[in-house]
Amino acid sequence: MAPGRKLPRAVGVALATVGLLAVTAVSATVTVAVGKPDHRPAVAAAATAPATATTTAAGSASTAPTGTATASAAPTTAPPAAPAPAPVPTPTSTLKGTVSNGRHDGDLQYFLLPIPEGGESYGPADGMLLTDKDMGDQMGGAEAIKALKSFGYKDSATRTYRTADGKAEVTVTLLRFSTPARAAEVARNYTLDGLDPIEISGDPAAHGYVDKPKQQAYTGSMSGISSQGDVQYIIDVEVKGTPDKALLSDLMKRQRDWLTSGR
Repeated sequence: MAPGRKLPRAVGVALATVGLLAVTAVSATVTVAVGKPDHRPAVAAAATAPATATTTAAGSASTAPTGTATASAAPTTAPPAAPAPAPVPTPTSTLKGTVSNGRHDGDLQYFLLPIPEGGESYGPADGMLLTDKDMGDQMGGAEAIKALKSFGYKDSATRTYRTADGKAEVTVTLLRFSTPARAAEVARNYTLDGLDPIEISGDPAAHGYVDKPKQQAYTGSMSGISSQGDVQYIIDVEVKGTPDKALLSDLMKRQRDWLTSGR
């Protein structure tokens, strides 16, 4: 069973791990991420030139004054040129957001940690908003979303991407609250039962957990939790073998900086 995420003790609601399914096989825990990308190869539309048909007319004899025959050939028909493919425009994000005194206004997706160069987004490049039902389901059910709302929960957004080297999958989830104090309180008391705690450097408000696989051929994971202003952020990382907490620390620091400045 997936470890439980918990809200503050006063609420007393156990929450399920966000976005992960725990599958046990041969005494080894294999963590499978929900929402894998579609790895079907893209089909390039290319215009195929029609087969070239060379038509040669039979020689037509003409009688020259000297009595010799000459042959004239019909010209070869050249195939039409294939039309050049139309350029595909690069999608441009229209998300906007501003930060002032710890308050994050605008599109919550705007504040998701940007995908690093060469990374591949799983799903929409801008990430997606989570409905109350989505968040409730991920956190443990209808009672969980009620508990979150009692702490001033407003909305949430998430995005998963694979790093350029293909070695890690990263899921960033943001939860926006009514005040910075509420966001900090929920983040501070947010725990993952059954996992080993780890220190997160570069983010003074963060704490984290690691799930080490029993065999290096299986998937390991780690999670970091913190808040900046009125936004709580959770970063989950999956890698093959034992995770390196330095990767999580770097991601947490960069997410904190992004939420602090908005750029």
